[in-house]
Amino acid sequence: MRRYKRTVVAVALATTVAGGTAGWASGGAQRAVTGAPPGSAAWRAEGVPGRPLPDPATADPREIAAFFRTLTPGRQRELAHRHPSVVGNLDGAPVALRYEANALAIRAGHDPRYLRLAAPGRQILAFDPRGRGQVAEVYGDLTAAPRVSVVVPGSDIDAGSFDRAKDPYGTPAGMAVSLRTATGDRTAVVAWTGYTTPVGIGLDAATGDLAEAGAGRLARFTQGLVAAGAAEPALFCHSYGSVVCGLAASEVNATDIVVCGSPGMRAGRVADLRTDARVWAAKDPSDWISKVPNVEFAGLGHGPDPAGAAFGARRVPAATAHGHTGYFAPGTDSLRAFAAIALGESAGAGTTGESR
Repeated sequence: MRRYKRTVVAVALATTVAGGTAGWASGGAQRAVTGAPPGSAAWRAEGVPGRPLPDPATADPREIAAFFRTLTPGRQRELAHRHPSVVGNLDGAPVALRYEANALAIRAGHDPRYLRLAAPGRQILAFDPRGRGQVAEVYGDLTAAPRVSVVVPGSDIDAGSFDRAKDPYGTPAGMAVSLRTATGDRTAVVAWTGYTTPVGIGLDAATGDLAEAGAGRLARFTQGLVAAGAAEPALFCHSYGSVVCGLAASEVNATDIVVCGSPGMRAGRVADLRTDARVWAAKDPSDWISKVPNVEFAGLGHGPDPAGAAFGARRVPAATAHGHTGYFAPGTDSLRAFAAIALGESAGAGTTGESR
């Protein structure tokens, strides 16, 4: 009974401490945005001679990639212009076509919060204005780069804040740019805000509901990258984003799964993730996430610390990182290790341990 009470107390504490990128703030319940992108009904009603268009909700990214290969460039662009919100979010569709479609969709929406995303030179691989907004932006040449990484953020991130100037290394855009710069621009990096994140501290941050919804979207996104001709990516998962990556691990296409500032991955150890990817973990001594109890009870909490020895992940050094959002800051040992992993040079990334 005493042990039970300790567990309950720890879980209660987790609900008041487990937050995300922004840290100490209260938040309300969020409703996950899932399903097919806006405009899918009109897309389904159209077809090409003799066959329907692939269903955005059910078609495999490989099927979508194969379908677009049968179309002329002119027909591809015609579909993108007629259905920009669908084509821009079709995992498996040609990358350049998605950039074009999303620029059209953003401009057509006339939403002042997002018009900056349609500026020349921005490479928006996904955009969904529903809810608080979701977006994925690419830095580098996605289909030509020999190595690709995807940054998965934690709480308090959406289409309006994913590239904010304040606290840049706590945003997926800032993390992505910093990581690519650290590799000498030899990689392509995607800042992926493709799921509904928790806001502040509350039950959303202490449960896995939003992470479960995001995991399916992340798995499909990575499958779409590979289907469209990009290299299999390494995932860099921050804070609550590591919960998403843990739940998606068995389905994602990934060479590596790197978590930092993690409250847990909803797994007891690396083997429970059921992935062939190498699993890495970083946690700096000053990160407040250490105050989150590593428990999982009655749906609350996210399980053992991935940076703990018993979990079995390869340890990434983080002695010179500072706080919860300092892992991608220039000059840190964690960023140097991340760059080595992104480049496939894992011998220089940190402590090698059992990760299968």
